Amino acid sequence: MNAPARKGASGGGRGPVPALLLVAAGVLAFLISYSVLATVLRGGGGGIAAGVGAGGRDPVVRMPEWMRKAGGARGRRRPFHVALTATDAAYSRWQCRVMYYWYKRMQARPEGADMGGFTRVLHSGKPDGLMDEIPTFVVDPLPAGKDRGYVVLNRPWAFVQWLQKAKIEEEYILMAEPDHIFVKPLPNLAYDNDPAAFPFFYITPSEHEKIIRKYYPEERGPITNVDPIGNSPVIIKKTLLEKIAPTWMNVSLQMKEDQETDKAFGWVLEMYAYAVASALHGVQHILRKDFMIQPPFDKKLGNTFIIHFTYGCDYSLKGVLTYGKIGEWRFDKRSYQDRPPPRNLTLPPPGVPESVVTLVKMVNEATANLPRWDEGL
Repeated sequence: MNAPARKGASGGGRGPVPALLLVAAGVLAFLISYSVLATVLRGGGGGIAAGVGAGGRDPVVRMPEWMRKAGGARGRRRPFHVALTATDAAYSRWQCRVMYYWYKRMQARPEGADMGGFTRVLHSGKPDGLMDEIPTFVVDPLPAGKDRGYVVLNRPWAFVQWLQKAKIEEEYILMAEPDHIFVKPLPNLAYDNDPAAFPFFYITPSEHEKIIRKYYPEERGPITNVDPIGNSPVIIKKTLLEKIAPTWMNVSLQMKEDQETDKAFGWVLEMYAYAVASALHGVQHILRKDFMIQPPFDKKLGNTFIIHFTYGCDYSLKGVLTYGKIGEWRFDKRSYQDRPPPRNLTLPPPGVPESVVTLVKMVNEATANLPRWDEGL
């Protein structure tokens, strides 16, 4: 027998002693750990437990204040007021009717508790035929020629007037547009002074830094302070929007008057102006990609809340997208500029994505239930 073997054999009578000691040590360690843990959970004692205080569910590192408020907010209703700007043109009217129809449908569901009041902010300066159907607040348009043919420039001016003159009971506001359709109830995605917005892939402040710096100079902060957003959809505290809206209006007008900016930003100029105005007030947004989808490029509904039908949807009869070319089947809001689309639009052919099929079905349901649709109120 070799030496190690002999040592093991000769010490065989002492084997159980170390094992018992290990068991005893383990039990003692458990009792000590349990005692300390119980003290921490009760919030008693000093040190770490005292730092946690009465918030017994807090981890050792205190929960950030914004997260604590967000958690508490989930247990109470935080309604937002839906506001969309519009004109009295037929093109705007039929979209507003469809939008309002689906707002009411989703608001009526149990999950629609955060969806508060609704206002169509009509910046045509006079009432129109939808006053009795949709809650409407009439404001003045910009002075003649001021928008230079860019009617969207009236949007920030409309919000400035509405915020100054209207009585808005809700603490939060959702800025929406006529071509939005709610596909499910929308909760309040904002948290206190952190508004929520949809990030647009075509709003790229960093790629236009030279131009952005005309309105947001370097001393104000990095270009990343300018969010890749527009004003809609955005859920924001009313007090914040009251500060941002006049700046948004002024920056929009300045951008439109600057040839380089106007050429670079084109039809999304007012969106950039809102992003810059927010940054000037030190406001950044929670970016929510699930806020909405934009067919035909977003093919599935997923967990989204809104369909934004800004793009034309053109397909062959085999269900192949023919974007940029009029398809054998199509739905494009621009086809109905002077009249509403007919009831019971033809559904897309097989193979067309879920988002487009859902859009057409929802338009059809709205038009089937809205009175005097064909009259183009």
